[in-house]
Amino acid sequence: MSATRLDLNLLTVFDTIYREGSLTRAAQTLNLTQPAVSHSLSRLREHFNDPLFTRQGNRMIPTPLARRFVESMRPGLNQIQSAVNQFHDFDPGRQRKTFALGLRDVLESTFLPQLMNGLAPYPDLEINSIRVPRKDMESHLASGRLDFAIDVLLPVSGQTSHELLRQDRLVVLARQDHPLASQGVTLDDYLQAQHILVSSRSEGPGIEDFELSRQGARRDIRLRCQHYYAACRVVERSDLLLTMPETYARIIAERAGITVLSPPVEMPSIDVHLYWHQAYEQEPALAWLREQLRRIA
Repeated sequence: MSATRLDLNLLTVFDTIYREGSLTRAAQTLNLTQPAVSHSLSRLREHFNDPLFTRQGNRMIPTPLARRFVESMRPGLNQIQSAVNQFHDFDPGRQRKTFALGLRDVLESTFLPQLMNGLAPYPDLEINSIRVPRKDMESHLASGRLDFAIDVLLPVSGQTSHELLRQDRLVVLARQDHPLASQGVTLDDYLQAQHILVSSRSEGPGIEDFELSRQGARRDIRLRCQHYYAACRVVERSDLLLTMPETYARIIAERAGITVLSPPVEMPSIDVHLYWHQAYEQEPALAWLREQLRRIA
C-alpha cells in the first residue's frame, strides 16, 4: 500500500485505537463493528510492516513506531477533523466523545466532582484526567493528546489560548483544637508557629514566603511535602500550620478536624487558567466542554 493510497479513515481508526487502548471501545466510539476495526488495523499493519499495537491484558499497547507516528500524524488529522466538525453541531446527548484534561491533583479534587455531576445526563461522554509535565503541556495540546489543560498562569506561545477561570485566595489551616483556632492568626502568631510547605520542588520558597519576605519576615518551615492531602493529615495531628488554596482547603475541612483561618497578611491569589490550542478553537465538542468548565469554575 503506497502512502498516497493510505485511506484517511484508516488514520482515524488508528488514532481512536491509540486513544481508547481497546478495539472494542474504538469500535463503539467510531460506530463500527469490531471486525471492521480489526480489518482496518490489519491494513495499517501491512502498510507499516509493524504490529502497531500489542495486547497486554485488556489493553492495546502502541509499539515504538506507533508512538512516533502518532506524534507527527495527529496534529494534521485533528486539523482536518476540526475543519469538518465546525460545520456540525455537537449534541452531548446523542454523541460519544472522550475528552482529555490536563489536571494536577488539587485541581482534580476541585473541578472533577462538579464536572462529572454536570455530565451526569450524558452517559456517553467520558473524561480522561491526565497529569502532564508543564514543559509538555503545549505539545500535548497541539498534538490532540490533551483537549484542555487547567493550571496556574504559565508562559505559553501564541498558538495556545488561555483564559482566567477563577482566583483562589490562600488560607491558613490548623487543627480544630489548636490554640489559634478560636482567636485567629496574627503575624506574630504566624511567625512563631512552625509550618508545612507543599511543593513538588525539593527546595525554594512558596508563594506565601515571597510576600512575607517583602515585609522583612520569614517563617519556620518544619515539614516540606508533595501533596496537600498528606499535609492536612499532619495538621490534624500536630501544631503545624499549613497555608494553601481555599477551595481545596474547604473540601478537606468538611471531612477532617481542621479549621480554616484567614492569613495574617494579604497574600497573592492563585490564578487558575484554562488552556487550549487555537487550531481547535471552533470544534463544536470542545467549545461545548469549554463552556461547561467556565460554568463550574
